[in-house]
Formats: sequence, C-alpha cells, structure tokens
Amino acid sequence: MNDQMSSEEIQITAFNIILHSGNAKTKIHSAFELMRKAEFDKANQLLDEANDDILEAHESQTGLLQSYANGTKIEMEIIMVHAQDHLMTTMTLREIAIEMSHLYQQTYKLSS
Repeated sequence: MNDQMSSEEIQITAFNIILHSGNAKTKIHSAFELMRKAEFDKANQLLDEANDDILEAHESQTGLLQSYANGTKIEMEIIMVHAQDHLMTTMTLREIAIEMSHLYQQTYKLSS
C-alpha cells in the first residue's frame, strides 16, 4: 500500500472532478434555457445527463475518500478544494434546476 498519494494523483483526481462537474453545469444552464422556452422534455433530459456527469465526478471523489479511509495520506492542495467546491455548487444548482423545472411547468400550465 502506498502511504501517501502523490501530488500528480491528487491533481488528476481534482481535474476529473472539475471536468465532469463543469460538463454537468453546462448542461444545467442549457436546461434553464430550454425551460424558458417551455421545452420541458428536453430540459429534463439534460438534467438527467447532468446527473450522469455529476455521478462521474462523485466516483472520483469517492475513490479519494476510499484511499483516505484505507490509510493513504492525502495532502490537500488548493486545486482539490476548488474541485470540491465546483462539484458541490453544481450538485446544488441541479437540485435548484429540478425545482425550477416544476415551477416553470406549473406556470406554463396555468397560462395555457
């Protein structure tokens, strides 16, 4: 067992989290745009796809936590702090988008 995760391994994990959460965030913002156009099925599809990206990011995060739980020392780097922040913000944005989708749909039904 390697007793310490290398800086390179930490950076690769961090960039993987940033990549997938960034992809998710882009899809969520596109879903908002579709909601405004009342294209709810397409918007919900993008929110589902965003969730898949979030799960990819979360898998990287889980791998890091498993390594830590198995006794691997992990020096925290600022890029990892940024990655974690990025992921949590994107997860929250998706939850808000789901709620907004319901509101847009209700508003659309009332105005039709």
